[in-house]
Amino acid sequence: MKIWKKLSPEEIKNRVFNALNSNVNYYESNILGIPASHLDNKVYYQDAPFLSNAPYLSTLIHNPNHIGCHTLGKSESFFQGTQEIEQELIKVCSEEILRGEENGFDGYVASGGTEANMQAVWVYRNFFKQEFQCTNEEICILCSEDSHYSMSKAGNVLSLHTEYISVDEKRKPTDKSLTEIIEKQLKEGRKYFIVVANMMTTMFGSVDQVSTYTNILKKYKCQYKIHIDGAYGGFFYPFADDNNPLDFSNPEVSSVTLDAHKMLQAPYGTGIFLIRKGLIKYANTKEASYVEGEDFTLIGSRSGANAIAVWMILMTYGPYGWREKILILLNRADWLCAQLDAKKIKYYRENASNIVTIDANDIKEEIAKKYGLVPDNHAAPKWFKIVIMEHVTIENLEPFVNEI
Repeated sequence: MKIWKKLSPEEIKNRVFNALNSNVNYYESNILGIPASHLDNKVYYQDAPFLSNAPYLSTLIHNPNHIGCHTLGKSESFFQGTQEIEQELIKVCSEEILRGEENGFDGYVASGGTEANMQAVWVYRNFFKQEFQCTNEEICILCSEDSHYSMSKAGNVLSLHTEYISVDEKRKPTDKSLTEIIEKQLKEGRKYFIVVANMMTTMFGSVDQVSTYTNILKKYKCQYKIHIDGAYGGFFYPFADDNNPLDFSNPEVSSVTLDAHKMLQAPYGTGIFLIRKGLIKYANTKEASYVEGEDFTLIGSRSGANAIAVWMILMTYGPYGWREKILILLNRADWLCAQLDAKKIKYYRENASNIVTIDANDIKEEIAKKYGLVPDNHAAPKWFKIVIMEHVTIENLEPFVNEI
């Protein structure tokens, strides 16, 4: 790893405070034109002694605005210190976790996976419209029936048709369903496809194969772009499966969503959008002329503290510490599945996943409710899932296993 290295608490603290010192200080500089300031000091006490050892909380109080996309060069220079840490975070995620080429990616810390997925669809919609002079009616979003609801939201907001491919018993999109959908869309005049493949679905932890889509799209000579929804699996699956085909080492993949507020245990509001160089320009809002560097993001103004939070977590663990944490979670999932097998309880688990989803016929609903299992549908559940997080130890799992 060139960039991602484990740092000591003192090294992390020094790096963050040096970045804050490079940002604007509203009280020490005579800054008149920015519609912002530090957090209100009548409400948020800024001189508490503990803040000198609390880089993340200090960043919240300094309140840097990371509007725009800082991997493109010019950005709001008032916050250049913490923006540099966000740039480093984007490089770590795109190049070292997702195996992309050096300096080949743009991206930013979004409000979450939903926004990052919508950002991808927005970019590709505009790409097709600008490069092929097509209309919204000629573009289709393709994803599996297990995909996150943000695909439906993106289609609704961006006025695009969305199609859901049926999955088989292994939760994989089927060639038959995809072929039928593409043939139908072509007949209806839709020949540009935005594909969203899953790197661990929210309910099942299932993983799609990019080739499932590309083989058939190429057969029908369709124009397409591939986005990977790794909102759940992006900080898990690359460490659990060394043969992960859903990263930037695959030339078919143009963009990826990560979500640090899931497996990385970062604060909410820490989704990450990553995309190959040359594509994010299709989301440029030139009307944001008062913003230095303009704006290429859906969210606009956003807290720099979120980027600092994710960077701090990654640097605290380092690549080997993080891989070790994932292995521990996988071992717990293995233990749980062994217990379920012994009791002949039906469940689904993707290889190298920490989500175990139990058939609703094999578990009483009151037990599922008692232990906080999440249903696929609250009105008529068919499945209940367990997510092996850091707090879900074998000691926590054992009474559940005994009760079922």
